[in-house]
Amino acid sequence: MAKPVDFFVFSVLVTGSNRGIGLGLVKRFLELPSPPKWVFATTRDMEAEKSKELRELACKYPNLVVLQLDVTKLESIQAALKEVQKYVGEGGLTILYNNAGIWVFNDLQTENAKDMMRVYSVDTIGPLQMSQAFLPLLKKAARRSPCQGLSSSKAAVINMSSTAGSIELVAFWDQYQFIGYRCAKAALNMLTKCQSLEYPADGIMSVAIHPGSVNTKNNPDPEISVEESTQGIMTVLSKLCEEDNGTFLDWLGRPVPW
Repeated sequence: MAKPVDFFVFSVLVTGSNRGIGLGLVKRFLELPSPPKWVFATTRDMEAEKSKELRELACKYPNLVVLQLDVTKLESIQAALKEVQKYVGEGGLTILYNNAGIWVFNDLQTENAKDMMRVYSVDTIGPLQMSQAFLPLLKKAARRSPCQGLSSSKAAVINMSSTAGSIELVAFWDQYQFIGYRCAKAALNMLTKCQSLEYPADGIMSVAIHPGSVNTKNNPDPEISVEESTQGIMTVLSKLCEEDNGTFLDWLGRPVPW
């Protein structure tokens, strides 16, 4: 796949970035010809083995800051916010990429309140609380940007969704049902739409992105690699404009039905 069109963002935060797509996105931002001044990567457990590659990257790239973050805990979000503020100052946060997500392989018979609420708390409420907390920094970035209109180079909330949450497509139903995950992503899509109606007044755009069926640890039916997905997403991000606000796109920039 061709390299993405170069674009510059002052700062970006990617949640759930110790492995998989999140880690891939962090790498893509660091490898840009004009990389962000600050890239914030988050993990729930800084010392865990699964965070080792992220820690090693931080030794290599001085503009990469690794933060402990649990998107389900407000005190953790606030602690991360304070750290980000120290680095970005008046420059603000250009992109908040709500990538952190989980799923449980429950069908209609086995789905239960405990599992469903756990998935919902990470996949839907997490992005809501992150967006609420980091909104002042997103506003700062938008105010300081010379860009006209809406774009990811000015200020953006990007929510990682899935075609599994598309009410029209109900993708992959024959392979697996995971009811809680589907419902949580459908709710995240609505959150994205609501944000797209509220945030433009402050110069912030909101977009939902489906990364594709990616070859990660927990995906039983992959179609593309993490690198293919994240390279595609970077190309999409580089081209986002005002007309894309409030849309649901895949990793190739194709519209996805709600």
